Amino acid sequence: MNNTPIADSELIINPDGSIFHLHIKPGQLANKVILVGDPGRVAMVKSFFDSIECENANREFVSATGSYKGKRITILSTGIGTDNIDIVLTELDALVNIDFATRTPKEEHTSLEIVRIGTSGSLQADLPVDSWLLSEAAIGFDGVLNYYARRNDVADLNFEHAFEEFVDWNPLLAKPYVVNAACQLVDRLRSDARIHIGTTISAPGFYGPQGRVVRLPLASPNLNERITAFRFNGRRVTNYEMECSCIYGLSLLLGHKAATVCAIIANRLAGQYSKDYKPVVKALVEHVLNNI
Repeated sequence: MNNTPIADSELIINPDGSIFHLHIKPGQLANKVILVGDPGRVAMVKSFFDSIECENANREFVSATGSYKGKRITILSTGIGTDNIDIVLTELDALVNIDFATRTPKEEHTSLEIVRIGTSGSLQADLPVDSWLLSEAAIGFDGVLNYYARRNDVADLNFEHAFEEFVDWNPLLAKPYVVNAACQLVDRLRSDARIHIGTTISAPGFYGPQGRVVRLPLASPNLNERITAFRFNGRRVTNYEMECSCIYGLSLLLGHKAATVCAIIANRLAGQYSKDYKPVVKALVEHVLNNI
């Protein structure tokens, strides 16, 4: 283990002893973590808690740690995008695996259980609006994982190569990576008839990167059609969202367990959008709380 202290410029600790962006202090973070994108959704999730231990907020990063049926859980909003996930996962890991006093890694590693609850758009006609999608794997269009060593050690390289070849991947884009969820969490979260299992794409944007056209034309206008038709060992790509791949990739590299489950609020092929997805998300939150 490298015991060289991490420089102040690389691991920034606030004057109150909290981590730079999240404003959470060591000891305030539970080992079970629920991530949501929208800061406003934190209030809805924490309304299920039996008690609240602490709350913190900075920019889009709003958090609360409390108790639910005897389980200590932290709920944290991430904002939108894998760039924010790079911040969130790195700082969550630092809170449990770095000694802030010495600025060195702890001898005993702590593994977090991390579940993202989100909303998503379906890329398959038979995946209905207002259903739930549990991502057993994620394809990252964002490129974040490519900046880290041992990237290939945690990626499904055969899946990656087959996907790039089938969709005729544009070499001007970041190389996609494929990473898996923690099987232990998938097994616990799939215990509901409303759950569908699939492979999720995390895109680095909402419009062009997900094939939407407003005023600007697309560099690869037929990409979504090819994605929908792609199959690999009986698996298919089911949906788009914007965070899952980086959560999975960094969790694998850092030694944490992660899964993502989303409410499907739109079907891109049918052009359908949920009439009221809030009750669907609320029911999903309760399902995750009971099974995390």
